[in-house]
Amino acid sequence: MFGDMMNMMGKLKETQQKVEDTKKRLDTVLIDEKSNDDKVKVTLTANRTIKSIEIDETLLEDKEQLEDYLIFTLNKAIEKATQVNEAELAAVAKEGMPNIPGLDMFK
Repeated sequence: MFGDMMNMMGKLKETQQKVEDTKKRLDTVLIDEKSNDDKVKVTLTANRTIKSIEIDETLLEDKEQLEDYLIFTLNKAIEKATQVNEAELAAVAKEGMPNIPGLDMFK
């Protein structure tokens, strides 16, 4: 019993380290998104940090239109990055879940 508990604690620490390693790796995973007409392009990490924004010069003449483009394109990129982030972290967490009877609902 005590050995099982120590084994689970060790596995938990190992999983926590894997989660931290995955978060660091997600800083290097880049998500590119663009508007339908390619006038705005954004790149962000899977941890949702914006790395670059490219704006077509024609949009600089209309502030409202530029804002709409940025909102739409950034939201699409953030949604994609969130999906990648959650999938990667969920996979690591699932892999590290100890086999405890009755808790198989999390697998």
